[in-house]
Amino acid sequence: MPQFVSAQEALKFVNSGSHVFIQTAAATPQQLVKALTARAGDLRHVKIHSIHTEGDVSYAHPDLSESFEIHSYFNGANLRKVRGNVNPSYVPCFLSEIPALFYSGAVPLDVALIQVSKPDSHGMCSLGPSVDVSLSAVRTAKMVIAQVNPQMPRTFGDAQIEFSRINYAVEVDEPLYIKAPAKLGETELKIGKNIASLIEDGSTLQMGIGAIPDAALRALGDHKDLGIHTEMFSDCLVDLYETGAITNKMKARLAGKIVSSFVIGSEKVYKFIDNNPLVMMMDTTFTNDTHIIRQNPKVVAINSAVEVDLTGQVCADSIGSRIYSGVGGQMDFMRGAALSKGGKPIIALPSTTNNGRSKITGFLQKGAGVTTTRAHVHYVVTEYGIAYLHGKTIAERCRALIDIAAPQFRESLEKEASEVLGL
Repeated sequence: MPQFVSAQEALKFVNSGSHVFIQTAAATPQQLVKALTARAGDLRHVKIHSIHTEGDVSYAHPDLSESFEIHSYFNGANLRKVRGNVNPSYVPCFLSEIPALFYSGAVPLDVALIQVSKPDSHGMCSLGPSVDVSLSAVRTAKMVIAQVNPQMPRTFGDAQIEFSRINYAVEVDEPLYIKAPAKLGETELKIGKNIASLIEDGSTLQMGIGAIPDAALRALGDHKDLGIHTEMFSDCLVDLYETGAITNKMKARLAGKIVSSFVIGSEKVYKFIDNNPLVMMMDTTFTNDTHIIRQNPKVVAINSAVEVDLTGQVCADSIGSRIYSGVGGQMDFMRGAALSKGGKPIIALPSTTNNGRSKITGFLQKGAGVTTTRAHVHYVVTEYGIAYLHGKTIAERCRALIDIAAPQFRESLEKEASEVLGL
């Protein structure tokens, strides 16, 4: 059984040169992170591995770079704010493949910092809203240090771990990180309606977080027998479930269940997943496995982008050469949806940026990465309509994308199209 100690005592077991994993998103163990950061003066070259976390990331400040080396598989706003240029510390990797790095020993984890629910009568704890790649970290780390929090939701699926697997436990009683729902403007609502027009009854949905996925979910209240097999979800999925539109009965894998790898949002969504056998929180080797995704019917994958060029190349992880977020699971689900019978992989984005630049461009910005290739893209959706690109020539793609670009940019895009086409 684990030994109960203070956070400061527990973090004494992290040594210079250790590889340390920090659990994801709403489950980020805030007190353990603070205690680790406080040891900066004693440590050198501790390698911190994480996909996006929430809360304090002072350990990532450039002034502490001799103490902590960041290995980020997906960058959040907190890391961008503290770190500035995150390019050197970014690890490009599909979300579905990160667990394999831990299991194979390619990334040898010494310590996993996690947060769990209190153990039940069977000696089992729950990873709550973040199973994702965290389960593989728990299974492979030499040492597991856990915040044990009575406010942590108890979830099912792959979320259950033995209390005895934990080496050191720290009692913490605090609410989870809250992420307020995105505000929906006219643009997002129009995009949401366009997406909803593509979704048939009985479809299986994957969506990300933010205004556009929320707007799409809001527009689906009159649909029937929708299923959920997704990387993550938030409050708006709960709202849609309450309309009766989600039954999950048409799914081939875990029929009748909402499947996700992590959840983040308000207290409402945490209450929804708590002790709810309807929700299966699964490892990304399951949720993001293309072979599993494709078995569900009419998979609709809704993903966003920074920009899309006139040939259909999608950049979703960088702004020019500056890494902004990460590859995540976009390609996992775009490909899975394309292979699903009746599936529809969708890239959805506003036609312009906040500073008025067109998001549909003749060419991606210099240094921009291609997250999803032109061969993988089927649908691109903006507030001005839907462009279907699959099986289309470059010329046809140019025409379709210009038609859904912001009107003020269409003339300049017509000129760029001639260069794209080599004319």
